[in-house]
Amino acid sequence: MKLSKTVITVLTLISFVLTCWATPRRTGAGPPEDHLAVSEIPIPSENAPAQNLPNLDHTSTLADYLKYAALNNPGLEAAFNQWKAALEMVPQVTSLPDPRFNYAYYIEEVETRVGPQRQMFGISQTFPWFGTLKLKGDAALEAANAEKEKYEKTKLDLFHRVKSVYFEYYYLGRAVAITKEHINLLVNLESVARTRFKTGYAAHTAVIQAQVEFGKLDDRLQTQELLQEPIVAKLNAALNRPSDASLPWPQTIPHDSPAFTDKEAFTWLAERNPDLNRLDFLAEKEQFVIKLAGKNFYPDITIGLDYVDTDEALMPGTPDSGKDPMIAKASINLPIWHGKYRAAEREARLRHKAVQEERVNAENQLEADLKLALYHFRDAERKIDLYRDTLIPKADESLQVAQLSFQTGNVSFISLIDAERLLLEFHLSYERALADRAERLSEIETLVNKDLSGNGHGGRTNESGDSGN
Repeated sequence: MKLSKTVITVLTLISFVLTCWATPRRTGAGPPEDHLAVSEIPIPSENAPAQNLPNLDHTSTLADYLKYAALNNPGLEAAFNQWKAALEMVPQVTSLPDPRFNYAYYIEEVETRVGPQRQMFGISQTFPWFGTLKLKGDAALEAANAEKEKYEKTKLDLFHRVKSVYFEYYYLGRAVAITKEHINLLVNLESVARTRFKTGYAAHTAVIQAQVEFGKLDDRLQTQELLQEPIVAKLNAALNRPSDASLPWPQTIPHDSPAFTDKEAFTWLAERNPDLNRLDFLAEKEQFVIKLAGKNFYPDITIGLDYVDTDEALMPGTPDSGKDPMIAKASINLPIWHGKYRAAEREARLRHKAVQEERVNAENQLEADLKLALYHFRDAERKIDLYRDTLIPKADESLQVAQLSFQTGNVSFISLIDAERLLLEFHLSYERALADRAERLSEIETLVNKDLSGNGHGGRTNESGDSGN
């Protein structure tokens, strides 16, 4: 016997209503697209065209390297996708369980007054206890926020990695250029020593000393030039480029020293550090999980509707012959295993306490790291001022005086070599201090999650006007 059109319509409407009821609703965080707008870093889609990447040539600045890394580094894209995947958990946990369609066929028909019952159709929907789905959604959203902070940390670490290698590469280029300049100076001094030796105004030891010093500088230059390949490989690794891909010597380095106090830096650390923010979100998540564990003590409610297919009665003229009954039903589960539910609550509370303790430990360690980074940053600033304003001018003046005194025979050639060597070391120390300050500033930026140098825009041009080649 076919089902009546009325019954089919009723079952269809009930199924539609339950399906709509089960449709996930977003929490107050908004759709994933809203979160994407928060990110400062563009992430390319799969198989993104290579022409979107900036060209890295002799005109490139640090900002170009950072943009290249942001668009091309697979680790950053993986962290971004982990964040998006966590967001997709929200609609999953806030949805109702799937409705259930039930069917029963009577192997032996059940005889009733109105006719034999042949089969039964039914549909039912389970509803978790009030507030359970919202708590699940809130917990999932906090977990997604924690993943966002993890992505932010990955981005900061990547930028610090690129900056650190970039600054080391810059220093190496300057060291090569300065060493070549001093080799040229030494060649001139050696020529002067030879001339004075031929004319009898200097001993042969002066020429030998010049040659020995030249050999030492040439060895230093070869060491510096051989270091270029591994540094380029390290920078290429952060950029996701072939390790042997060529990169020009960096032309600039950020030179502006941002004005901020140590107190401000520690305030930014407490408010903006992604590691601390991630643990805060995880603590909030565990708070919701504690409340969710309390819902285990309450039952889930299931409601449904059954339709029984009934054949015509055996006796003709029976009132309501063949009438198909419809049954409304409700059921609940019985949450009687309180020991299990209490254990779930204890587990959630212990996890919450563990996250809180982990945050305290992380904050202590980060504060110590920031204090040390600030020390190195201030120390590098002090050295920059010392070498630029005092030691290098004095060493340059000392070398000029030694050259004049050597030509007049008032000082030995070894004193001239010492003066030249001292000027070389001061020049290298000055460039080392510049690179150290930039690296320490990058470390501070990573810890406080704040751009203090303009994302690498601008820079310091080499005083000699070259790039270190």
